[in-house]
Amino acid sequence: QAAPIVTGQTCLMLRPARAMRAAGIARLLPGRAVSMLRSCVATGRVPSAPTFRRELSGAAAGASTLRADDTVDVVVIGGGHAGCEAAAAAARAGARTVLLTQRVDTIGEMSCNPSFGGIGKGHLVREVDALDGLMGKVADDAGIQFRLLNRSKGPAVQGPRCQADRDQYRAGMLEALRDDDACPGLQIVEDGAEDLVLGGSESGVVEGVVTSSGRVIRAKSVVLTTGTFLRGMIHLGRDRYPAGRHRRDSADTEPPSVGLALTLENLDFPMGRLTTGTPARLRKSTIDFDQLEKQPTDEVPELFSFMHMGATPRNEGNMVMCHLTRTNEETHRIVASNFDKLPTFVGNGGRGQGPRSCPAIERKVLRFPDRQSHQVWLEPEGLNSDLIYPNGVTNAFPEDVQLALLRSIAGLEKVEMVRPAYAVEYDFIDPRSLLPTLETRRVAGLFFAGQINGTTGYEEAAAQGVVAGANAGLSALGKDPLLLRRTDSFIGVLIDDLTTLGTREPYRIYTSRSEYRLSLRADNADLRLTPKGRKAGIVGEARWSAFSHRKTAVNVALKALNDFSLGSAAWASAGVSMSKDGVRRSAADVWRYQGVDREALERIMAEHGQPLDLDPVAATTVEVECRYKGYLQRQQREIEQLREAQSLVLPPTFDFDALPSLSTAEKEKLNEARPTSVHAASRIQGIKPSSIMVLFKHARRLDVNIEQDERRLAEHAAQVGQQFVVERTEDEEQVEDEAAKSGRPAPAQSQEAVEGGLAWASMPADDGGLMTSLRGSRAADERQ
Repeated sequence: QAAPIVTGQTCLMLRPARAMRAAGIARLLPGRAVSMLRSCVATGRVPSAPTFRRELSGAAAGASTLRADDTVDVVVIGGGHAGCEAAAAAARAGARTVLLTQRVDTIGEMSCNPSFGGIGKGHLVREVDALDGLMGKVADDAGIQFRLLNRSKGPAVQGPRCQADRDQYRAGMLEALRDDDACPGLQIVEDGAEDLVLGGSESGVVEGVVTSSGRVIRAKSVVLTTGTFLRGMIHLGRDRYPAGRHRRDSADTEPPSVGLALTLENLDFPMGRLTTGTPARLRKSTIDFDQLEKQPTDEVPELFSFMHMGATPRNEGNMVMCHLTRTNEETHRIVASNFDKLPTFVGNGGRGQGPRSCPAIERKVLRFPDRQSHQVWLEPEGLNSDLIYPNGVTNAFPEDVQLALLRSIAGLEKVEMVRPAYAVEYDFIDPRSLLPTLETRRVAGLFFAGQINGTTGYEEAAAQGVVAGANAGLSALGKDPLLLRRTDSFIGVLIDDLTTLGTREPYRIYTSRSEYRLSLRADNADLRLTPKGRKAGIVGEARWSAFSHRKTAVNVALKALNDFSLGSAAWASAGVSMSKDGVRRSAADVWRYQGVDREALERIMAEHGQPLDLDPVAATTVEVECRYKGYLQRQQREIEQLREAQSLVLPPTFDFDALPSLSTAEKEKLNEARPTSVHAASRIQGIKPSSIMVLFKHARRLDVNIEQDERRLAEHAAQVGQQFVVERTEDEEQVEDEAAKSGRPAPAQSQEAVEGGLAWASMPADDGGLMTSLRGSRAADERQ
């Protein structure tokens, strides 16, 4: 009823949510109405009375309601790609989980490009899927074009990519989150997040969330996935206004998250500003596609999800065409002559710090002055949409400059711009303040995922979301964390890069970031990660059954290929080009020879009475394992060496200042990064190899002391008739198993022991001073 009398002056007089709560106003309104009022306060823009009345009518369908005294295990703040995966992973872990979002109808929104995957990014989607995540399955169902990039190159750098229908993806993600099988017990609450509830000494433990409507949701763990909303500021030419993003279906904006930004600032988290942008949206009917290069979908689509192997896309028969055009000298002249109309940002001396991997068109013109053109891909936004996404011309010029720029490009001479491009600058947290679990070092139980950690891209956000959500749930339930290393996944590479090195620009994954990319391929992501996810409790029965079938098919095929062998003369007579040296070779070895393919091997093996029954779900992985067998074996040896180095843990209390051989600058960097292992310390820029050797020796000495402590405790326990137990981590068990297989001695290492967590059963009080002695020696070791 109040909507018709809400004027601009009235909105500007309203106070932010904290004052509204004090006045008792916010409690009368649904969360999304409070968010709209805050947006009015921030921008001075007032929605129409019908729009505001819809917001006052109540929460959207599908949102849950919580009682004021409700307590849950995990609250995930934000319904973007990181938030969706985090909420789903926490729920799969068995935690009572709430997904807190300003608007239910924007859950899973693709804020920028209408696509997923690509080089490196496709690996992340596959790895999220291998951990039973949602992105790959939903993208497959919403896909309207599928391509395998770098198909002509080696398998290490091939990347699946999918053009997706925005509406279908958003609806599919919401449906997946509501599915009790995929996300058991997950509640979706439509409200903003205004503040954190903190407890413990010096506010060192998170205890819940204060919503924009004044409710308090108590929780053991909280995951922040704020995207570009953390004190977000949109820039369009010289105009700027507080917002996290523009809504896709209107000119309205979504309000920034200011309260959370202030809270994190007050907690002394190291913060900075990053910039990203999105190009204009073009009206499809005004583009001349006839003069442009066409890019169709692949004849045999390469889907993301391992659950969909061998399946056909849901939108089969409705695949769309993308088109390629290019900028030209006139485009570059327009850009160069309007540099003075670009925004002035806060970061990077007013220039903003955007992603190097996807620079704005003005950055391209500046960095590559000799280039006469740059590619522009015209990508449809959906089957029922008249909008085109021009990938490659991101900018923040005023609208008139944008239109002139676009109309200088071939095929766009008469284009209509439905919505202009814009840039958004937002706060991020230095990711070196995080542990490898993505829990913060400063506040226990608080996890970060997505752009708040300095990354860019849907896939990078989802990858962090599944790890942060799983670990938030596992932590709340008192279970062991899910740890992914750079030796077993690109997710591990991403997390290791962020938490060890940090970032000064939006971080994007590349296959070149991994030292072991031939082992970390997109085709074997499930073989690498699904068992880890199953052990952590976040992989369901359906996924495990599909994985078990595929793993068996791969092993059966590899055994058959290794068991079948012929002499060189027999291989040569069968059409394989090789010297007749009399050496018997297996079919797996011969597959590496030039000109040998699957069909040839199947024919030869069938002629010798041993037909190869190669299951289609295993075919790609089996071929790669055979063709690159030597390289894979060498890489596996390198991985084992790195794992041994990673097993030398630096305890949280390790005193770098007490090492006189380290320089002052090195001590400052080590104290800032707080590496958890010698390997992590070795990756910090500016740490000399000689200093790494010093750390190695001290860590090794501590390792030996712990081993001695364990032996003494075991001997004492045996004397008093009790059992002594040292809890081993998953990584330690794996190192020991591999050491046993190889005949090498395993490093005696226990992370729990290093951190002072030696476990024993019923140790008597009268221990002859043994425990006092051990505590004293451990304290001395830590000081040393």
